[in-house]
Amino acid sequence: MRGFSFAFILFSAVGFLFWTPVTGLKTLHLGSCAITANLQAIQKDFSEIQDSVQAEDENIDIRILRTTESLQDTEHSERCCLLRHLVRFYLDRVFKFYQNPDHHILRKTSSLANSFLIIKKDLSICHSRMACHCGEEAMKKYNQILSHFTELELQAAVVKALGEIGILLRWMEEMMLMK
Repeated sequence: MRGFSFAFILFSAVGFLFWTPVTGLKTLHLGSCAITANLQAIQKDFSEIQDSVQAEDENIDIRILRTTESLQDTEHSERCCLLRHLVRFYLDRVFKFYQNPDHHILRKTSSLANSFLIIKKDLSICHSRMACHCGEEAMKKYNQILSHFTELELQAAVVKALGEIGILLRWMEEMMLMK
């Protein structure tokens, strides 16, 4: 009888995992590369820290991710490269140096960084398969973003960039619709 109960519970758990749809996973079309990302989870984590981070931002007149000049007008074939550089930028220059005394904010920031690591891994696969073309336009736009970042003191730049993740997420959501 105990064996039957255990088998039933195990079967139910496995069935639940297989028949429950995966929510939040979206395909981003980046030129000849397509990756899957859980933008819903990233947006949820970001929304939990957004108010706190934006309250820290004292440079309200400055933008690091200028949507019109850096993201929106990026050629379809170079979006993979630009996103790959932006993900590395956030991992190497933003998440790594962000400081906040609130442990909840730090946990959510760490969760965001982990999500970016997953995206980085998928983009690296595209890059290794030569499906992530890096042309002059992507590099120029990335260098503009770096230039805007370095205009500020490090912690101010980190806070500014973290607060602008919403801009990056909106751009990524737009790529889900494009093929």
